[in-house]
Amino acid sequence: MPLKIVVEPSDPSTIALVGRLDSTTAPELDAVLDRVLGSSGKARLAFDLSQLEYISSAGVRCIVRARKAIEPRGGKVAVLNPQPPVRKVLDIVKAIPHGSIFKDVAELDDYLDAMQKKVRDGE
Repeated sequence: MPLKIVVEPSDPSTIALVGRLDSTTAPELDAVLDRVLGSSGKARLAFDLSQLEYISSAGVRCIVRARKAIEPRGGKVAVLNPQPPVRKVLDIVKAIPHGSIFKDVAELDDYLDAMQKKVRDGE
């Protein structure tokens, strides 16, 4: 099955993936990430995995690559609503830090709001 990639340039930018992310389709995502990360300097990026059926090590590498590009700048990469088989892979390889997987954008926004409030309040 091919991979469908939908980029929503909101804040955070959201990349929705539909289908399979494997060694055949990972280069497509890499090309999209090059454009998103290179052109915008985004500090927040969310991967919507609600319709991703399968992820291989090549797919995990794409997500890790995005983290390595964004997190040194103080940014955050989040994963939204991974399906159970994809979530299991991410858990096994520990590609996504605890607290970076959310059920949807609203939950991510609530988390980011809470973190900003802590900074403002000096906690």
